[in-house]
Amino acid sequence: MKPVLNRKQPCGELSIKDVGRSVCIAGWVEARRDLGGLIFIELRDASGKVQLVADPQVNKDVHDKLSTLRSEYVIAAAGSITSRPEGSQNPEMPTGAVEIYPQAVELLNTCRPLPFQLQEAHQVDEALRLKYRYLDLRRPEMLSNLKLRHEVTQSIRNYLDKQGFIEVETPMLTRATPEGARDFLVPSRLNPGHWYALPQSPQLFKQTLMISGVEKYYQVARCFRDEDLRADRQPEFTQIDLEMAFTCEEEVMTITEGILQSAFASAGIDLHLPFKRLSYNECMQRFGSDKPDLRFGFELKDLTTLGRTCQFNAFRQTVDCGGQLKAICLPGLANSASRKQLDSWQTFARSCGAKGLAWISFGSDGVRSSGISQHFTASDLETMRSLADCRIGDVILLVADKPAIVANVLGRLRIKLAEELNAIDKTAHELLWVTEFPMFEFDDVENRLAAVHHPFTSPHPDDVELLNTTPLAARARAYDIVYNGVEIGGGSIRIHSQEVQEKAFAAIGLSHQEAHDKFGFLLEALESGAPPHGGLALGLDRIVMLLAGCKSIRDVIAFPKTQSGACLMTGAPSSASREQLAELNVMMADSR
Repeated sequence: MKPVLNRKQPCGELSIKDVGRSVCIAGWVEARRDLGGLIFIELRDASGKVQLVADPQVNKDVHDKLSTLRSEYVIAAAGSITSRPEGSQNPEMPTGAVEIYPQAVELLNTCRPLPFQLQEAHQVDEALRLKYRYLDLRRPEMLSNLKLRHEVTQSIRNYLDKQGFIEVETPMLTRATPEGARDFLVPSRLNPGHWYALPQSPQLFKQTLMISGVEKYYQVARCFRDEDLRADRQPEFTQIDLEMAFTCEEEVMTITEGILQSAFASAGIDLHLPFKRLSYNECMQRFGSDKPDLRFGFELKDLTTLGRTCQFNAFRQTVDCGGQLKAICLPGLANSASRKQLDSWQTFARSCGAKGLAWISFGSDGVRSSGISQHFTASDLETMRSLADCRIGDVILLVADKPAIVANVLGRLRIKLAEELNAIDKTAHELLWVTEFPMFEFDDVENRLAAVHHPFTSPHPDDVELLNTTPLAARARAYDIVYNGVEIGGGSIRIHSQEVQEKAFAAIGLSHQEAHDKFGFLLEALESGAPPHGGLALGLDRIVMLLAGCKSIRDVIAFPKTQSGACLMTGAPSSASREQLAELNVMMADSR
């Protein structure tokens, strides 16, 4: 049946200046209160809430209708806006100065008893919220997240449009991509025995666009990776993907800084340009991480020279075998750090892979330690304090091990310490470019070299020849953007020479034939007048999550998957019928 009342005005946009105006509104009943004959309804739509009032002495028919309403019933109401009586205004509500005495009310739909109350959803198990996502999304905070996502996306589109970029869609059905995460495969009905893959990124297509003469491309790209999930990972996700021809690192970074400045402004955050820049090696040396959080100190201090000369065998032997001795100084904790607290940090360090964590406390009344101070002379202790930037009243935490283990342990411990000691400035917005990543790393599982970013990343001009001799020493023209310790994007200048691309493939163990079988179209394109080019991809889900202050990207995606990759609302993934599988020439393993 066609509704009699047609909404003309959003609920949340009414204000004191509208008093006396007749309006027709519609929405969901959030609450009903019956107070001494008067019935009060809080009516909610996507814009906000407004209060309806029914007096049986004024309009009994409307009063009777409102008395039958329950939570989440859908109604329309028409009436004049009045100001609330003195003392009854609600300053916490944008429409809290006005209310409506409806002259007419229409019930548009009822609502069954809900599996959870919307106002109590934050106390409900997430699995239940995801199963009834259409209810969860009615909550103002969830709608606010989706609006923020829209505003961030629009601001990015507007910025890139002004910079001369054009949006180009790339295929969703493509060829499987080796050298990355697992692909989602799609069987081809028309080509029995052959499979498409859903794109992990538009990487090869956007490079091909540069070779095609599309000099400034971007896309709000849907991407797919069949990998284990975490709070900030989904099997399908969205990235802001861009690429430019005839460019360099500086230009890509400048464009990206403009993108982020526009995006953050959508959330009311003013970013100051340019962002800080640190090389990969400096990040690892100072912070033990390639995505350091710069909102606090606790930098790693290198005490390896002391480890080489001291009389403490555990430190000296580790350093003599190529290891490192590094420390974190905790200012002012000599008299306040409890033994229980120090023991908990030692336990944490061992859980991260350290053999142990030593500590020395330089109190005003003398030196305390985890049993190692007697192995150091007074001169050694002074050297230790100097190298660690430590003063009287401070505590030093020390780890000696292989460089990778030292970085991992102290890098993770640094974050734990900052959280426990409330050392993080929650109001800060620290953005950082991390540059000069290594080209390759050794993959213990595959027992070969793998690209740190991807094998299409250009080597540093000074390191091209290292691809043939010592590829692990080669630096990449790669760059990541980090926000408060979270990587939100990354990119590189790409290889535009077919010869150099062949060398990169060879370094990761691809033979000439394998490289042409897997990437023949790219190698041919690179021989067809490929310009220098580079770009970047920003994780839209992750950026919006951080701007919204959420702990999971599931809270900023309309219909996310669980950590097992399931959609609890629709029941995906689901089984396919034998007829469907037969049509696709696919047979289940257990049906043979």
